[in-house]
Amino acid sequence: MRIGILGYGRFGRALGSLLREAGHAYRAWDPVAEVPGEHRVAGFHDLVDGQEALVLAVPIPALGGLIGALRPRLRADHLVFDVGSVKVGPCALLEEHLGPAIPHAGTHPLFGPVSLARAERPLRVVLCASPHHPAAAQRVESLFHSLGCEVLRQSPEDHDRVMATTHALTFFIAKGLLAVGAGAELPFTPPSFHAIARTLESVREDAGHLFAALQNENPFASGAREGLLEALSAIHRSLAEAAESGGGEQLSIPDLGTRSPALQEARDHIDALDQELVALLARRTELVLRAGRAKAELNLPIHDPEREASQLQARRDWARESGLDAQGVEEVFRAVLRASRSAQGR
Repeated sequence: MRIGILGYGRFGRALGSLLREAGHAYRAWDPVAEVPGEHRVAGFHDLVDGQEALVLAVPIPALGGLIGALRPRLRADHLVFDVGSVKVGPCALLEEHLGPAIPHAGTHPLFGPVSLARAERPLRVVLCASPHHPAAAQRVESLFHSLGCEVLRQSPEDHDRVMATTHALTFFIAKGLLAVGAGAELPFTPPSFHAIARTLESVREDAGHLFAALQNENPFASGAREGLLEALSAIHRSLAEAAESGGGEQLSIPDLGTRSPALQEARDHIDALDQELVALLARRTELVLRAGRAKAELNLPIHDPEREASQLQARRDWARESGLDAQGVEEVFRAVLRASRSAQGR
């Protein structure tokens, strides 16, 4: 499949790197962003005429104009799909402009440049099929499968309902926390804040236009925000009433109940941490494979004893700083490094 990416911003570049790693050739066009020479085309029309599949990787407000400009040059053998974070509006635009004549689908990759750089897995994509083009949806699904993605099929409405109470609300809450100074440099924070801090970091690293798109283009986002604000207002009023009356038992967050005495609770947390460790090892292996591909391009050997010695020394130092047995931690990382060499050698 000859793939063309229209829009080479942060996500377009990230998708291009994923395509390249999976062995897919692609071309890209962007009127502003720079495209590397091996992927660049002379102009918009050259990209459309020369490619079989066209990925619309532009901000949602620009999508209607782009599809309208594309339409006169599209053929019945083209495949068109967008990658926006909202689906009701974009899918309606695709239906309006392309209808039964041009194969198309809507998609939302649930990953971005930051998650790809961190090798977070699994990679998931929501696919919204056009009722006119079931074969086009199958082709898009096969393409994302070839990139190592899990594909979830949803209607545009169901997608946006879920995103309104997850993606959109996360950005909304994060913006509010940042507005009251939660993202500032703080001298100390409790463990309960650490996960929130990671969320704030992720939100701040995403493209600036995404916040407005999630809030204004998703038809269910306003209702989700209103519901959250009503719930917070009710909790706020209850706290004030409890402070006056000396009560407050009804405001406590439910605990784990009798099923989790101290030992079981500790075991549950250990299992959860071990699951996180396995997920982190999977991400580390993905980064190791990426480094292996870079070494191959530079004709460098897989095994770098000097680098490994430096890594082990750093991890011994980290262990001592954390009050752990440095020798034991070193043995763990020696096993990790052996697994890394094995992964790169496959």
